[in-house]
Amino acid sequence: MFRLRGISLLSWRAFQLRHFSCEPLVIQMQNCTDEEQIFGLIERNTATLSEHQVGCAFDVLWQFQKQKTNLGRNVECVRNHPQFLTLCNVTANHLETMSDHTLVNVLYIIRQFAVESHHPLVEALVTEAWKRLERFDTNVLSIFSTCLADQHLYFSPLMGKIADIVNRNLETIQDMRALSVLMVSISSLISRCFQERLVNKAELLFDTVDSSKVNTARRILLFLRNIKCSYYPLLERCNKVLTSSVSHLDLESISKILSLYQSLQFHSFEFIEVSRRRLMEMIPGSSGYPESFVRLFATLGPVAGPEIKKQLESTILLMSEELTSQQVLTVLGAMEDMESRNAHLIKKTASVLYKYLDNYKSIELLKVTQALSCLHFQNKEFFVKLRELILSRLEASITPSEICILVSALSMLPFPHFNETAISRIEAVLPQCDSKELSDFVSSLMRWIQNDHKCLANTTRKQLNLLQKLDHWGHHRLQQSNSLDLLWEELKSLKGEWLHESFVEESVAALQCFADEIDCTNVAKIASFLSKTNYLSTLLLDRIASVVVQQIEKIHPFSILAITLPFSVLNYDPPQRDEFFGACVQCLNSYVGTLDPITLVFLGFSLATLEYFPEDLLKKIFNIQFLARLDSQLAILPSTLSARVQFRLMELNRAVCLECPEFQIPWFHDRFCRGHYNKDIDVMNGAQQQIYKMLAEVLGGLRSQSITPGKSPGIYWESDTSRVESSLPPESERIALEFLDVRAFCSNIPHLKGKSAMKKRHLEILGYRVIQVPYFEWNSMALSTKDARMDYLREHIFGAGKS
Repeated sequence: MFRLRGISLLSWRAFQLRHFSCEPLVIQMQNCTDEEQIFGLIERNTATLSEHQVGCAFDVLWQFQKQKTNLGRNVECVRNHPQFLTLCNVTANHLETMSDHTLVNVLYIIRQFAVESHHPLVEALVTEAWKRLERFDTNVLSIFSTCLADQHLYFSPLMGKIADIVNRNLETIQDMRALSVLMVSISSLISRCFQERLVNKAELLFDTVDSSKVNTARRILLFLRNIKCSYYPLLERCNKVLTSSVSHLDLESISKILSLYQSLQFHSFEFIEVSRRRLMEMIPGSSGYPESFVRLFATLGPVAGPEIKKQLESTILLMSEELTSQQVLTVLGAMEDMESRNAHLIKKTASVLYKYLDNYKSIELLKVTQALSCLHFQNKEFFVKLRELILSRLEASITPSEICILVSALSMLPFPHFNETAISRIEAVLPQCDSKELSDFVSSLMRWIQNDHKCLANTTRKQLNLLQKLDHWGHHRLQQSNSLDLLWEELKSLKGEWLHESFVEESVAALQCFADEIDCTNVAKIASFLSKTNYLSTLLLDRIASVVVQQIEKIHPFSILAITLPFSVLNYDPPQRDEFFGACVQCLNSYVGTLDPITLVFLGFSLATLEYFPEDLLKKIFNIQFLARLDSQLAILPSTLSARVQFRLMELNRAVCLECPEFQIPWFHDRFCRGHYNKDIDVMNGAQQQIYKMLAEVLGGLRSQSITPGKSPGIYWESDTSRVESSLPPESERIALEFLDVRAFCSNIPHLKGKSAMKKRHLEILGYRVIQVPYFEWNSMALSTKDARMDYLREHIFGAGKS
């Protein structure tokens, strides 16, 4: 009986084996549960593998990897398996008979297994794909472009050929996923015109993207980042998809998206809020893994509240000794963004950094220097080593970009000492530098001159000579620009003192030559540049206003703040004032609910400076729900930006209360103003101190309490914003005297800028007679003596100067 049963079982096993072996090999591969089963099939069928079976084997091997977490993947083990090498050899014999999709898919998969670009099979696959390029469909072409990008062939003739195919067939492409892949791959070598066509096509196809297709939205962000274009309509659509999908995003995806938003200067408070909640859920699961927790620390830390920040800092401190060189650098950058004041963590992080300093690249040394400076870290031994390392790199460096980075790092070190090596390296590369590098060199030199207390006269002379050479090359580049696009590439790098002292007039004159080229696509960035120059060009401002009135339907609401800013800063009303501001406000109306609260506050203040008070907009700003939303956002902003927003909101509140009492918007900044006034009451410059002392003499027997230094009475600290004449004794008047320094005027003409004009207006509403003393009068030859200045004050206070 037992013998018969054994025979029966043996027969059944033989039947099972015969049945399995009779199945098509592809189905057998698809039924495998691990890599060893696939490799077993390959070993038994090497001689008979077809091109379709080869493609299936690679596909199943990659599916196994995709099902594992990043930590669980065994790519190296699979790649080094003998049967994987056998599979690669068999593949090489079937290239010509493979279908287009199988060919490119195999290339993609073996690159995912980190097979080197110079491997014979990779080279053969790329060559075969090149031959078929023109017949590839959009999907296959997109996968092939990814393979080339993975090999860093961004500027290769082959990538150029792909860009040409996309250009010729763009009108017929309907697959948004494939198009987004191609856009990223070819972004490094396409023209401005082609970029615009791709953006427009993506905007047209975006409505076909399912809300769950976050990868497509993320690739579009990456493309916009690569071409340095913040195209708001497309950014908004991407943000809508990403915000609705945050609950399905992992830590790496959220981190990359926030980084892209930062690069594009796109602020989405909604995305940050939902991401913050999602990231906080990840804290328990990441605490035991340094790699995951470092990324979480860097992503969540800058947007977390005080309690969560404290928790993150405590955890990262415990694992600090385990961090790699890149991880500790990431932690340091996050601490800088968080404005960390945890002295123990700063010291511990610096000690770990010290071990790795020799391994860092030049750009990473700059990040270390900048972050430690921001965190107020002080350690002589650390900075001595850092300085020696930077100097040794500088001596060996030959590229302008690296020299610029190292010089910048050197100038940020505590007590920087000007070095002959630095000046010789800068001079050697000047003809090769672009405007950004020239501007960065100037910033570094100015930092040296201001901070190097041991600076000798001879050294100063060399620095000034170098500044003259930098000016020469800056002007040379500016003069080479023969279109507005080329001119903008030069102008956008100019900043700070270098712009104001060396290039303002030439820059504005160059822009005036291309005024006719200003349109809806560039009006915001031109306006933003003008607001930094302090140069009043009525020709350019009138052109900007005209473009806005005529093309407002093509301008995105996110651009309105930048457009109105130069008019506000420079205190200029264009001839089409009402049409211009009306168009701007009309453009905003449908977006008020979605615009960033900070942007709305700055925009409201900008319009108020120009005496333009749109009631609907202001009532939406001074609304409980809006202010609560603003408070939530202020909690995660850097302290300096948060303070600036709060101050602008106070100024806007004051302006509305004084100039539009009929709106019945309450004054609610009394406590804020008292605190601000108490901090700044003793801050006076030299001229203000002179005037203050002279006023005491001029006013003679009057009570000294009537003199209010530094601040204007009734504006910064008094909660009562009503008129005050009735509280004065008979035949008395209130006088506010203000010294106006160079910052109160436009740089080219003595025209009062917006904030000073508004301050005068508000004081007069409060019942003061305002006397403004311009710096060019106070410092003139006519007022070079004390007696002349005393007479000047008497005349304006008591004499015919009354106005």
